[in-house]
Amino acid sequence: MRTEDAITRPLLRIRDVAARGALYGLASVPVLGVASLFFGDHDDRTTFLAVVGLFAAFIAVVGILIGLFFWWACGGDIRRCRDWRTVRGQAGPVAVAAPVLLRIGVLALVLFPGAFGLHHLVDGAGYDSWLYGD
Repeated sequence: MRTEDAITRPLLRIRDVAARGALYGLASVPVLGVASLFFGDHDDRTTFLAVVGLFAAFIAVVGILIGLFFWWACGGDIRRCRDWRTVRGQAGPVAVAAPVLLRIGVLALVLFPGAFGLHHLVDGAGYDSWLYGD
């Protein structure tokens, strides 16, 4: 439903944006598991998963904090990405960036423990060099 200023209604709510980000995060964990299979060496695979986990932790903190700050700063005038053409003025893009940053932050918040869980799973499978004579 669109209003007279062409903004899609109903307006976004923090709960719905966070729920969709969590759903995207849950979907990204199996993708990360499959991506880790492209690393042949055991040490490279564990390093990849650890780096992705740390990067996800950083993105989660930054995305959630900035996203919530932008949400607060917009005072309830939060817009979807498809409402980009209705943005006017210099502060308008913040109304579109707030839900995007919040969703990415929650996605990374869910990906963070998934990546470290996969890291510990792969590390626990281990490669014992004494066993293979290396």
